[in-house]
Amino acid sequence: MTAGNNGANTPEDDDPFGYLYEDGQAAGAQPPRQGGYGYPPAAPQPGVPRTSYNQVRTVGERQYGQQVPQQQAYGQPNAQYAAPETYPGAATAQVPQHQGGRGRPGGPDRGGPNTKGLLIGAVAVVLVVLIGIGAALITGDPDKDKKKDEATSSAGPGGQVEESPKPQQSPSSEAPAELPKQDAATLKLGGTAQLDNTTKGAEGPNGSYVTGFNAVGSSVTWKAAMKEKGKYRLTVRYAIPAKDANATLTVNGKPNSQPIGLKNFIHSSDSNWEKNWQTTWAPVDLIKGENEVSISCQEGNQCDVILDWLQVTPAKG
Repeated sequence: MTAGNNGANTPEDDDPFGYLYEDGQAAGAQPPRQGGYGYPPAAPQPGVPRTSYNQVRTVGERQYGQQVPQQQAYGQPNAQYAAPETYPGAATAQVPQHQGGRGRPGGPDRGGPNTKGLLIGAVAVVLVVLIGIGAALITGDPDKDKKKDEATSSAGPGGQVEESPKPQQSPSSEAPAELPKQDAATLKLGGTAQLDNTTKGAEGPNGSYVTGFNAVGSSVTWKAAMKEKGKYRLTVRYAIPAKDANATLTVNGKPNSQPIGLKNFIHSSDSNWEKNWQTTWAPVDLIKGENEVSISCQEGNQCDVILDWLQVTPAKG
């Protein structure tokens, strides 16, 4: 090749896609075939070197321009893109098919859980429960009113109604027996004991009380009738001139081991008798029936006291 001489063919004449254009087709360009493609080469000239090396060397006998086979249906083997094992003589491997139904993994019709069926089942259960509740409310217990009427009254011949028997009160529900109480003015007096009403605040008849008790041998005696035997308290109301006193307590002829304390429990410093009324108690054992209770002034007692009333009260604890 010499200067100014580019040979018979120029590179632009080697357009492999020239056959697609009108000018290429007019110039004689052909679709690719074995041995080359593009425009037809010009006849070689002696002494003129080639300017194009567009002829493809055969590699594995790859062919172009053949008719494209019709696309096969989905799932069928494609002749052009078939796997090696589909060629004749090739070993075929059996691919295990997963079995499964709708909603189960591996099935051909794989899908999610059957929520529609679950919803229908839940609605059906709710309806059954509501129907059962409604039926129970409508029907109710037909014998309920009948039983209620029978519990209160029963009808006899001619519409006569008999009252049901009233429940009997059990002995344990009875009110406790009233314990005896006695004004000191009505008790049996002994020694120098006598009645008076000059000091205000006494609760006896006409405000009377027992005085003159501050002497040995003075006493008051009470006959107390008891419905039940047991342990009780003997409560005494008294007044003192703001200083402690005591006396001997005898029950059914037996003196208590300790004197009954008639102390200044209110801690009064005023010696005025009417400002010092208070109460005290001592434990006693009483028998069923009549009991003789006596309070007396004996040797060693401090008996400067006036007495208002005596009462038997329940023992606590």
